[in-house]
Amino acid sequence: MLRASAGAAALAGLAVTGVAPARATTGTGTERTPALPPVPGMLGDRRANEVWYQLDEVALYHPTPELLAAYKAVGLQVGGNIEGGVRGLWQEMSKSPDYPGNYRDFMAPVEESLRVISDIQLGVFDSLYRPYDPRLVGAFAYFGEGVLYDPRRESVHSPVHTMDSLPTVPPPGYHTWFAYMRAMMLLGIDRPRWTAFASLMAYAWALQSVAKPTTQTPSSPLPRETVVRFAASWLPRGPRRLDADFQYYPYPRGIS
Repeated sequence: MLRASAGAAALAGLAVTGVAPARATTGTGTERTPALPPVPGMLGDRRANEVWYQLDEVALYHPTPELLAAYKAVGLQVGGNIEGGVRGLWQEMSKSPDYPGNYRDFMAPVEESLRVISDIQLGVFDSLYRPYDPRLVGAFAYFGEGVLYDPRRESVHSPVHTMDSLPTVPPPGYHTWFAYMRAMMLLGIDRPRWTAFASLMAYAWALQSVAKPTTQTPSSPLPRETVVRFAASWLPRGPRRLDADFQYYPYPRGIS
């Protein structure tokens, strides 16, 4: 296996089990991860639905005052936009011969704010999965494929858990999240965790680029051989390889 972070490499070795289910399943769970009650009308993996639901809850729909303050600080540092500003800054600086030091130094004044964001996001994942849990491969694959239907999100007209987008274009959200992950890695904020998550997120981006899901209707699972092939290719990739991959938009190189 290509060399990567220990966490990402371990997950890649288990990715061959990733097949999107057709209906909601509760699974047996493992020690230190909670059992989850069924949700009527839910489609797809129960735990994966829950983690994306909870991440939206704490990061988007009901952020704490502490998180809002962190967002504000980051926004001010990058010119006011916590999404496009961070993404654009990373895209510009990552093309410089001074990268990654230039990006690290620029984001250093908001290190504590990034630490707040990191703690909250990782806290959601850790409430439902163990660190480096092999089931995270499926959670990100299902997200990219757009097979997770959560009726609890019908009220906001986005019942499919996937990166929001027009039907045929992967959104810049993957690039935005990667820009945050790189800042956190470079500043030593939960570096091993975000190194592993970066390859998982890139894997979801690649799958979404092929599946082209919508947020309204769950997609059919991609062929198992596609899911496995993409896992073998994307999960072992380290940060510097992903720096090059995320120069491409909207699709990864070689995908249209």
